[in-house]
Amino acid sequence: MAFRLRKKKDMPDGLWSKCSACGAMVFTKELEKNLSVCPKCAFHHTISARRRIEITADPGSFEERFTDLQPADRLGFVDEIPYSEKIHRAQEKTGNAEACLAGICAIGGHRAALAVLDFTFMGGSMGEVVGEKITLTIELAGKEDIPLVIFSASGGARMHEGAISLMQLAKTCGELNHYSKNGGFSISVMTNPTTGGVTASFASTCDILVGEPGALIGFAGPRVIQNTIRQELPEGFQRAEFLLEKGQIDLIAPRQEMRETLTRILAYAPQHRQAGT
Repeated sequence: MAFRLRKKKDMPDGLWSKCSACGAMVFTKELEKNLSVCPKCAFHHTISARRRIEITADPGSFEERFTDLQPADRLGFVDEIPYSEKIHRAQEKTGNAEACLAGICAIGGHRAALAVLDFTFMGGSMGEVVGEKITLTIELAGKEDIPLVIFSASGGARMHEGAISLMQLAKTCGELNHYSKNGGFSISVMTNPTTGGVTASFASTCDILVGEPGALIGFAGPRVIQNTIRQELPEGFQRAEFLLEKGQIDLIAPRQEMRETLTRILAYAPQHRQAGT
């Protein structure tokens, strides 16, 4: 008996996605339809800043600002490749100038200043331009007399910029304090991961702190802490649920309910900040 061998059909690239949490293979279109939340284990995968704005702001309401700001390699930093080349590659990959998109939008009909960190751009790290964009967005919220919403997804301060990146912690917190003292109302949404200098600055100092389910939120990573103190860490340490239990964040909102949650919070913002909605 003769057997005919059939050529195996090539599987189209990108048809399936593997969940990094449970390992399940998920139809990519199904994952995207579910806002990049695994339908098997509900793990919230990282999404780009553009996608975040698309699913958060009212359709067509986002007006991007500060697009002229460009990063610079002031220190001439060279690792495996020059920092300037890393910037160029990240810009080509994402289509963005930096790891932060900022502007004005409406969320559930409420006008707000919005800044979103993009983890796909060098891990959402905060350098000079990211810090400046966050600061300018806070200033914009004050000038327009509207609430402020910030989404964080970051590995922390950008090491390639040294002390310049660390200066952004004080600058952003200083402006946020000024905004708050003048009656400003701010919401910080911490997504997976929110770590390092971003956690130690503006992400943790807004009026309302929101976490996405399962988000890693902390300063130093759990492995670094465990190796330093030589002790086993509690189960779920530095995850959003653990922080909620300890009182470090105010609430947890699934991605599918984020716009509704923010709309509800913004409805309770100081009334004089609802002008123009």
